[in-house]
Order: sequence, then structure tokens, then C-alpha cells
Amino acid sequence: MTILSDLADPRSKRSKSAQKIAACVVADPEAILSTTTASLAAKTGVSEPTVNRFCTGLGYKGFPDFKLALAAELARKQPRITHNIDPDDSAGKVVAKIFESTHASLCNTQDHLDLGALQDVVEAMGNARSVTFCGLGASASVALDAQHKLLRFPIPVMAHTDIINQRMLAVGLSPDDLLICISYTGRTKDIIELAELARERHCPVVGITSPDSPLARSCSLVLGVETGEDTDLYTPMTSRIAQLVIVDIIATCLALRQPEEFSEHLREIKRNLGKTRR
Repeated sequence: MTILSDLADPRSKRSKSAQKIAACVVADPEAILSTTTASLAAKTGVSEPTVNRFCTGLGYKGFPDFKLALAAELARKQPRITHNIDPDDSAGKVVAKIFESTHASLCNTQDHLDLGALQDVVEAMGNARSVTFCGLGASASVALDAQHKLLRFPIPVMAHTDIINQRMLAVGLSPDDLLICISYTGRTKDIIELAELARERHCPVVGITSPDSPLARSCSLVLGVETGEDTDLYTPMTSRIAQLVIVDIIATCLALRQPEEFSEHLREIKRNLGKTRR
């Protein structure tokens, strides 16, 4: 979790004085970098020792150390989405632009990821009778990747990338199942209708999509992916990578809640797969 997301998390338990300092930092983090301990104390109505205790409570040596960490975070958060690749760009420029765009996409997704929703999704998956991933176009590969990773778990999981099969599947869903719809824009009509069809059958629906999209409004839970990528004109690249990372996070969190014998199950899978290699 980043400094700012931690300070903005409403579930964090802090004293009233610490809450005032946290709110001040979140409201204008850039201004904090040029603020002294005394001025921050005066602005928030607390004492200077309280400011220092706030910082040490977060794991820093004091306010100067906290400001250094905050400055580093803000530097990472600066917009790094580069301009579109130009026809006369060299291979070196293409490499730099794509890596910078991908890095920016991942940082933005991390900063805006709803940790509460993530926990709810993992909990829903752990309790589901079956889990189905659905995606179309570029999101189809993400659905298939999710299926590949979750086949290791003791949960029936499948991926569908054809709208006809998706709609047939939705008719048979129940409140005990879980449907996960993947769409970066969240504006693909077929996926939106699929989510609505599942909800009509009281099946919980998770959207890995833009948090303010029509698909998000049709889902029970949303894991937002905001990368700034213009997919109306260009084939999705960085947004697809962000979606894949979200899948990795889900799989890892789900693994952590499994009983101890799950480790032996994974080792058995590894031993079995070893037989396919020379």
C-alpha cells in the first residue's frame, strides 16, 4: 500500500490528532514537501511532538524522513504516459515509450485499487460453487490467463470468450456461483448485458473494468482498472497488462487463505507437470 492510500484508508485506526495530520497530507501532498514540522502542527492544531509521533508511527524516523518517502512516491506518481508512438521513432524510443506507459499504467492501477473490494472478491471466490471468467477481444486473453492460474485451486473455474457460450452459461448461474466480467472500457454492450443477465438470476458479478463505466454499474463488486490508455483508437496494451496483474493479485490472495494441505496440492501439480518435460 502506498503512503497516500494508507493515509486515505477510512478503515485505518488513528487518533483524532493523527486523523487531522493524515487528512492534511492527503489534501495537498505537494505542499507538505515544503512544510516544516512547526507549520504542519499549527495548520492541523496539534503539537510538534504529535507530528513526529505520527511519522514514527508510520515507520519513519521523523518528519524529514517521512517527507523524503512522500517525495519519492509523488515522483513515481507523476504522469508518465508518453505520447503515441510516431512513425519515425527509433526502436529505442519505442522500447522507452512502451515501458514507461506500462509502468505508469501499473502505478495508476495500484494507487486506485480498492483494497476493500479486493478482499470481498477473494472472499466471494472462496465461497463460490463455481467461478467463471468472461472477456471479449483483448480481454479474452486475460480471462484465459485467469482460468489457467485458478485451475490450481479446489474451485471449479472456467473461462468463456465467445458471447454465445457466455449467454448460455449465464442462464444457468445461481446465487452460489460467481461471474467475473473483464472489460477495460466497460462499454462493450455484450459484456454489460451478460452481467445484467447474471444479476437477474441473483448471481454475484465482479467487474474488472473502469470504475465509472456502464459495466461497473451492473456489477456487485468492481476492481477498477484506470490506465489512461485510449483504446478507442489503439489496441489495448498497458490496460491488458494491468488486468493481468489484478488476476495475479487475486490468485495470490486466494492462495493465502487456503488450508495448509493446499501446499501439498500445489507440489503434486508441479510433480505431475514435471512429467511433461524432458
